[in-house]
Amino acid sequence: MLIHKIFAGKLFPYTDIHKWLSYGHDGKHPGCDEFYFGRREFSFTLENDVYLRYKSFKNASAMEDAIKVNFPYKIDIGAVYSVDPDKRHAYAQSGTNVFTPVERELVFDIDITDYDDVRYCCSGADVCSKCWPLMTVAIKVIDTSLREDFGFKHILWVFSGRRGVHCWVCDVKARRLTNEQRSAVAEYFRVYKGNENNARKVALMGHSLHPFLARSYVDFLKDFFEGELQANQSIFSSKEKYEKILEMISDEDIQLELREKWENAARSSLSEEATSLARWEQLKNTLYSKKQKAPSLRMCVEEIVFTFTYPRIDLEVSKQMNHLLKAPFCVHPKTGRVCVPIDPKKCDEFDPLAVPTLSQLIEEINSGGLKMDVDDDDESERSLLGKSVSFFRSSFLEPLLKSCKEDIESSHKSNIDKSKDSFSW
Repeated sequence: MLIHKIFAGKLFPYTDIHKWLSYGHDGKHPGCDEFYFGRREFSFTLENDVYLRYKSFKNASAMEDAIKVNFPYKIDIGAVYSVDPDKRHAYAQSGTNVFTPVERELVFDIDITDYDDVRYCCSGADVCSKCWPLMTVAIKVIDTSLREDFGFKHILWVFSGRRGVHCWVCDVKARRLTNEQRSAVAEYFRVYKGNENNARKVALMGHSLHPFLARSYVDFLKDFFEGELQANQSIFSSKEKYEKILEMISDEDIQLELREKWENAARSSLSEEATSLARWEQLKNTLYSKKQKAPSLRMCVEEIVFTFTYPRIDLEVSKQMNHLLKAPFCVHPKTGRVCVPIDPKKCDEFDPLAVPTLSQLIEEINSGGLKMDVDDDDESERSLLGKSVSFFRSSFLEPLLKSCKEDIESSHKSNIDKSKDSFSW
């Protein structure tokens, strides 16, 4: 418990989280909604899995006090409701059902455990430098589409602390999406439709790829599949591995032809990676030469690449406004790693195994080298956590708040103009 007390007392960036979730409603502008932050739901997971939902706080210091009293192992962030979540029962008793979510970031959750059928280095909650690039390519695909296809600008990617990534889309138009609209965005990203019982998990319809999928394939997936994935997973190097891929080919004659070629090949001095790449080239050449005869093979090469590399999003998390998601800068209770932001422009450089752990941060504090006041830019910049807090502020928070202030000013001016019009008759 001492560990969490130190983190709650010294390291959690309360002011930054409050600024973020206030979205410019800080009381300094006449158009502000001073009760905005107070209608946000938080949940705490305490020791022994005690779970507290519908917590809300008037301001940053109230949030800080509650965290320091409860020392939650996990803090989740929910929606902004029409009324204070803490007072929901009072409204329910009044007979007016006004407790409803009105705003919530568009969120995405991607977990490496959902890739267990295409990674051979780890399984379950384990992750290493060989399989983490699957997360990196997922960030690139989704981030590019959110910006280019939907026009979103204020996007925060966060390491989950153990085995995945979370994405928060914070533009005002994203926060105000209805559940139906969220479902539509989530379905836009749905490609991976199979389960463990389906040999063919991705079915790409039509004569050509949708522009989003074509861009993802050309810009990210194809090179990743033929480069890093083959190097790290050697997905054709053994019979057990390549049989999975042969099953994705709908033509049994081609399956048989390739299987015989690979089974009867003389033992080679090639490495697993080189063997895997050679077999991939053979498969591609065979499919390309036969696809005129069998329309069902037209997209088979692309389907195999998408099956292994396309982001596997937990779509249900994205569809509902009232879904909770772990707060950035929490500490994962099992790994002790901090849920730090990831720069999508430099996501290739992100190493989940190099993220600071709580024990390292405590050692840093105990060494006496740093006061570790996260609100002190000079101090925090030099700490283990400093670069992450600094990136959060400069690359995400500052541009977001500038945009929020402009939205509030524009909305306030519009309301004044409307009221003037109503009196000028």
